Amino acid sequence: MDNGHTSGPPGPSGQQDRLGAGWETYRPAVFGAAYRLLGSVADAEDVTQDVWLRAAGADLRQIDDLRAWLTVAARRCYDILRSARVRREAYVGPWLPEPLLTGPDAAEPVLVDESVTSAMLLIMEELSPPERVAFVLHDVFGLQFARIAQVLGVSAPAARQLASRARRRVARAKQSAPQAPKAERERVLAAFRAAYEAGDLAGLVRLLHPDVVYVTDGGGRIPAARKLIHGGERVAEVMVRVGRQWRPDRIDLAEVGGELALVFHREGRVYSVDTVQITEGLITAYRRVVNPEKLQHL
Repeated sequence: MDNGHTSGPPGPSGQQDRLGAGWETYRPAVFGAAYRLLGSVADAEDVTQDVWLRAAGADLRQIDDLRAWLTVAARRCYDILRSARVRREAYVGPWLPEPLLTGPDAAEPVLVDESVTSAMLLIMEELSPPERVAFVLHDVFGLQFARIAQVLGVSAPAARQLASRARRRVARAKQSAPQAPKAERERVLAAFRAAYEAGDLAGLVRLLHPDVVYVTDGGGRIPAARKLIHGGERVAEVMVRVGRQWRPDRIDLAEVGGELALVFHREGRVYSVDTVQITEGLITAYRRVVNPEKLQHL
């Protein structure tokens, strides 16, 4: 993955050093904001690079703090979000956020909180582009509504209303599907991995909620279910069958989006990244990304 160390723009060395130092300080936050807005590592990297190039040709007095960097990034993300609906409609099968490793060995630094979990990114996917921008910039990064209004081309009161509406929708979604504590996730996922590796159908059924939903994102690039699969026994049967076909070399527990997830390796590469929703000790949603385009950065 690109580490983001880009040479500074042409110009006097003092200005170049100042811009470069500021960029190294703020780059992780710029990437983090773009990832939260877009749900794509590749798109977030493109936006981050674009922000740097734009800043390199700008008046340095306008690039004096994190708020300025984030404003530039948000404008670019907003343009992408407004065209993303069309791309989602053309996407083959279910769409899931691109997995982002966030553990201590992660190549891409990002400010980690619940807003980078797969569950939260899917909730934000249901927001309108203006709501999503207002929510991320204000509730996650603390930007004032006057700056957010400039990004969205609305008044400050309108920007405040957008963030408030998004906040209510996010709160309702979180209440309907509360996330499990870290210790519970570790216990359930460790047990799930053991049952999966053993091909233990009954063991998997015990860990899956009777109404669990199984989502696979292959993007039309690899064989994967193009519809949601419901029910504990049905999902367990599919997983056992797929496990026999895949024969993964190993299954790691890794931090993805700030939460423990399962990373499947096969033939020397990451083949699948699986995130889960756990409620009262049972897996209520199992989300599997196998689209190779979404895994190549890993």
